[in-house]
Amino acid sequence: MVAIDRPSVTARPSGLERVPAAYWVVGLLLLVMPAFASGFFLFQIMGWAFVLGLIALSLMFLAGYGGMVSLAQMSFAGLAGYLVAIFGVSGVSAVSQGWPWWVVIPLALAITMLFSTAVGWLAVRTEGIYTIMITLAIAAAFFYFTRQNFDVFNGFSGFNSVLPPQLFGVNWRESVPFYYLSLFWAAVGYFAVLYISRAPFGLALQGVRDNPRRMAALGYNVTAHRVAAYAFAGLIAGVGGILLTWQSQQISPGTVGIQPAIDILVIAVVGGLRHPIGAFIGALIYVLLKTFSTDVLISLGLSGERFQLLVGIGFLVVVFFSPDGFLGMWDKFRENRNRDPLTGTDRRQAP
Repeated sequence: MVAIDRPSVTARPSGLERVPAAYWVVGLLLLVMPAFASGFFLFQIMGWAFVLGLIALSLMFLAGYGGMVSLAQMSFAGLAGYLVAIFGVSGVSAVSQGWPWWVVIPLALAITMLFSTAVGWLAVRTEGIYTIMITLAIAAAFFYFTRQNFDVFNGFSGFNSVLPPQLFGVNWRESVPFYYLSLFWAAVGYFAVLYISRAPFGLALQGVRDNPRRMAALGYNVTAHRVAAYAFAGLIAGVGGILLTWQSQQISPGTVGIQPAIDILVIAVVGGLRHPIGAFIGALIYVLLKTFSTDVLISLGLSGERFQLLVGIGFLVVVFFSPDGFLGMWDKFRENRNRDPLTGTDRRQAP
């Protein structure tokens, strides 16, 4: 069972919590990063981290604010990616319909939301480990369905040459354009989750998480709030899935397998489930490990296939020292830094 350090339900007067000054510095750095970073770093590291962070953000929203751990988020993302390939243009012209992007993308996201709503309608009727098992079963079923269906999903091969539309004469798969494209949608997802968490729906969802019986007694529809949370999370995961398909130029059953579903859970937990920024922190750590750990292992004379072992060990270490991931570690560091070593009191509370 994944331990969840739940976000506070306290409302902010402005609807959005105040953004710390450090966030503005990081935001400015991200905007100017293409001026000094290589194309590989922009596309393969930061772009991939933003995309995986979006998918993990959908899980963070469900788990952190709704108390529902889902392993179906990669299935939602994969469905959106598949639909873009099926309805749009790909290298498998016998299956792809070739519709214009302004029809394909909204349609793909709408169907993904319907699918996530249906999954939520089933999952919210269970709790704890049973919710995890149901969403895991759905993820496994979707994986085998895509691998065995050739008429619609093209079976094991999937789709290749799935490219983003060249709007405004820009090739959005080049390193700098894709970096800004993924950064933009990552920022939209981040602020959307931050806003909704302080909106009436988000506050009610957190109340349902903490005490569903009391919220039901107050007149709130507990099931409807939970299902709506799944629908919103499916929309976020769908955007991430489309970007992931464009980045890799392909979508196949391997993209929606059990291992990618677990990887999203690891990313969210390692980063921290109590705040939206944790999803992107975990994603960046995961991408750095997956990109460079294989070379490190080979240089040490070990098999590069042991990458997952490193990820697993890192996951255990982080959860052991801080169940709230790196966000929890950062909070502990700040508390220790502000604590008087002699009296043990917080210096910020001193008169």
